[in-house]
Amino acid sequence: MAPIAVGDSIPDGTLAHFDEDDQLQQVSVHSLSAGKKVILFGVPGAFTPTCSMKHVPGFIEHAEELKSKGIDEILLISVNDPFVMKAWGKTYPDNKHVKFLADGSATYTHALGLELDLGEKGLGTRSRRFALLVDDLKVKVANIESGGEFTVSSAEDIIKAL
Repeated sequence: MAPIAVGDSIPDGTLAHFDEDDQLQQVSVHSLSAGKKVILFGVPGAFTPTCSMKHVPGFIEHAEELKSKGIDEILLISVNDPFVMKAWGKTYPDNKHVKFLADGSATYTHALGLELDLGEKGLGTRSRRFALLVDDLKVKVANIESGGEFTVSSAEDIIKAL
């Protein structure tokens, strides 16, 4: 399947997260995105070095600026279970705007065409690193990395596109 691209509509899918009351919730991507301007960004894995020290912190640090430029939601997706995503999210006490969403079986990642086979490294199927700017379910910007690179999918790259 070809990766999602500019002009495509994002597929719907169900992801998991823990809400403010610490209850496990299943949520539709379309319910979070329809009629809104959202950033959907994906990382290969929770607690991994580039994801934890660069990619996620950039979106947390720039969240207010992104919101001021019309972004309604900042959605982080990783192929991890919701318990891991909850624990990872707690390592960012300053986070107020990035939602940590679990795609435990990579079902949504496959629907986006953004899976990455890291079986050789013992990690199985993961997500390619990416950042999508989506306006009412339509992809306006698709910054998709090759392999394990981190060159085009940062918060700063999305800000430049706004």
